[in-house]
Amino acid sequence: MILPLALVAILVAAAFSFTAWKSRQIERQFPRHGELIDVGGYRINALHIPAPPNPALPPIVFIHGASGNLRDQETAFRKLLEGRAELLFIDRPGHGYSERGRPENGFPDGQAVAISRVMDMKGMQRAIIVGHSFGGAITASFAVFHPEKTAGLLFLAPATHPWPGGVDWYYRISAAPYLGFWFTRLISLPAGLVLLDGATRSVFSPNLRRDRYVEKGAPALVLRPENFRNNAVDVANLHDYVTRISPRYKEITAPTIVITGDSDPIVLEEIHSQGLARDIAGSELVKIHGLGHKPDYVVPDVAIAAMEKIAGMDRDLQALARMAEARLTQSGTTSETTLGMAIERK
Repeated sequence: MILPLALVAILVAAAFSFTAWKSRQIERQFPRHGELIDVGGYRINALHIPAPPNPALPPIVFIHGASGNLRDQETAFRKLLEGRAELLFIDRPGHGYSERGRPENGFPDGQAVAISRVMDMKGMQRAIIVGHSFGGAITASFAVFHPEKTAGLLFLAPATHPWPGGVDWYYRISAAPYLGFWFTRLISLPAGLVLLDGATRSVFSPNLRRDRYVEKGAPALVLRPENFRNNAVDVANLHDYVTRISPRYKEITAPTIVITGDSDPIVLEEIHSQGLARDIAGSELVKIHGLGHKPDYVVPDVAIAAMEKIAGMDRDLQALARMAEARLTQSGTTSETTLGMAIERK
């Protein structure tokens, strides 16, 4: 009996050591990118791009989804928007390099408060709020609880409403007290490294993953134990939260656009995106055939046109959606070259 126990102890110690070593290696590969801002007892990491002399658009705040960090939305939009507007990319509380802060930051309304405080620190009075996936729940909460700071809303493949079923088992385990500590320090990082390539490809499916997304978007940051656990808590809390809060979406009056695909393997657009279009008076739903869960990367031209429309410019989003569908059907790919050509033609 002594030998098996000793072997278990050695394996546990080895797993702990590997997780600690690999976490440091991931941080060296993807160092902190932004500025740590004290928002009242904890710090949020944010990348602020000041407004140009004569901005064409209002300030824009980007909120990443589950398992993400600010590099995800920065990679998708910074080059296309820098010089046109003041931009703010944020590591949500407990993600990337942001500290978790208070227990309420395990819920979208708590994270919306943190984002509001970062805006205050940067002198941003009102902004277009752009939320992808899980970030959609925070975007909706921001509009409900901070309407005075909301110039408009853009939802990209959002998760905002109660859905049938639960969440994957590893979220429940990682979010659990005590058990989650052990799971995130022994299993989740090595398993995540093995699954990372396939997981990122599946998020883009049925579209092709963008070239060098793993290197530029830094999804490996979520594999670090505290990030992984915080992400799991967020996801585990989401269903009950949106069940409670989604009836209040009818209070939202800000200009709103929802961009979604009919082939999203991650969230059910007929529940979330169509639910937002139903609940928010005057909102516009842009549904693109053949688009998966990453409209921010696959159809950034449509997303930017949506921001322009929210800002008051004349943009036919439905026509642009049909053009995007033709592009997807014709090319069968979503390479950076194809996307760049589409945006240049716009």
